[in-house]
Amino acid sequence: MTHDVHIIGGGLAGTEAAWQLARRGYKVRLSEMRGGAAGERSPAHQGDGLAELVCSNSLRSDDDTANAVGLLHYEMRQMDSLIMHAAAKARVPAGSALAVDRDVFSREIENALTSHDNLTLCRERVDTLPAAGLTIVATGPLTAESLAQSIGAATGADSLAFFDAIAPIVYHESINMDVAWRAARWDKGAEASIALGSDGKDYINCPMNKAEYLAFREELLAGEKTVFKQWEANTPYFDGCMPIEVMAERGEDTLRFGPMKPVGLDDPRTGRWPYAVVQLRQDNVHGTLWNIVGFQTKLKYAEQQRVFRMIPGLENAEFARFGGLHRNTFLNSPTLLDRQLRLKSSPHIRFAGQITGCEGYVESASVGLLAGVMTACELAGRDWIDPPRSTALGALLAHITGDAEAETYQPMNINFGLFPPIVTEKKIKKADRKLVYTSRAKEDLAPWLAATGLGV
Repeated sequence: MTHDVHIIGGGLAGTEAAWQLARRGYKVRLSEMRGGAAGERSPAHQGDGLAELVCSNSLRSDDDTANAVGLLHYEMRQMDSLIMHAAAKARVPAGSALAVDRDVFSREIENALTSHDNLTLCRERVDTLPAAGLTIVATGPLTAESLAQSIGAATGADSLAFFDAIAPIVYHESINMDVAWRAARWDKGAEASIALGSDGKDYINCPMNKAEYLAFREELLAGEKTVFKQWEANTPYFDGCMPIEVMAERGEDTLRFGPMKPVGLDDPRTGRWPYAVVQLRQDNVHGTLWNIVGFQTKLKYAEQQRVFRMIPGLENAEFARFGGLHRNTFLNSPTLLDRQLRLKSSPHIRFAGQITGCEGYVESASVGLLAGVMTACELAGRDWIDPPRSTALGALLAHITGDAEAETYQPMNINFGLFPPIVTEKKIKKADRKLVYTSRAKEDLAPWLAATGLGV
């Protein structure tokens, strides 16, 4: 098939970009390294399915009235996002968060694309940037070395890098429910889960007393860790995915005010809050797999089994997947990309997803969506109009392509700090600020969608 656009990378950004182009009648060649004859995979991937979720199974908050990522969900749904369609079909109970069965999620996306007449999926590795033809590079933060070198040669600048860590997953049947108990996460989000047919008690809680917590922290610090290669030694961690043992190094109580916060969780055996709590979130539809929330780690596999079995309720835990650590790379996008995500030195090439320096599943997919519709506008000969900066899409795009300081550019989740401030004569109560931001975004999104014809 002769194609209009070549998309390199079958992750969340690449598949979303492909969908946006194919549904508008353009021929797409989607190249994905995994599943090819050579059997290649990145260090973090477990399978060959498109849009594999390699870290958490959560797309984070689905609250579009008080949360920036929930607002991004809303905006993507208004633009017929494939990622959001698949998430709806693969959803599992997680309170007010949008969590999915990762296998169902990937399968829904792959089926939608491979059954589309305008798309050809090629299981192939691309080693160099195409010299001509509209191209979207969405290879993510684990771009193959050969292509990364080609990108480096084209940009004339070294990519930045940071470490990203993966949380372990355990089998439900191996959790001791005589010790652990079910509840909402910090007693929040029960209403959202009940509306989805759940009982609202979507998290498994493993309690610790002070002595257990202190002993556990000591073993986190003492456990044998992954050894970095020399070239990795000065690569920083990203705060949004900090390894559990690195958090433990920051102070005795850091974990108790972070992923092990016990607030609002009454242990049914005592009627009181534990000193600390480890929480697990359902990872698949059947409820057989549960991931340990916030427990990204660089501990070696044998150490993970030893140390994490110190957690009350997980003393006999069987692991479906251990945690891990991988090196992510991304472009200095404010310097290298124009306002339409095009490489300034080679404008036939767009970049999308985490390689641009956005962080998170939903953010990655949303930048893929933007790259797809930008390319569609270019093919149609229409002028591109940026989404309003008051929207989540507009705020994220502005951050990537110019608002951020190039010298200190780092991966960023969507957050209200990226939005233009609310200007009003009346002081807005702190409790109302997020609602004001989301309401303004929705009001500004509607006319933009109408003017551009990009709405559902």
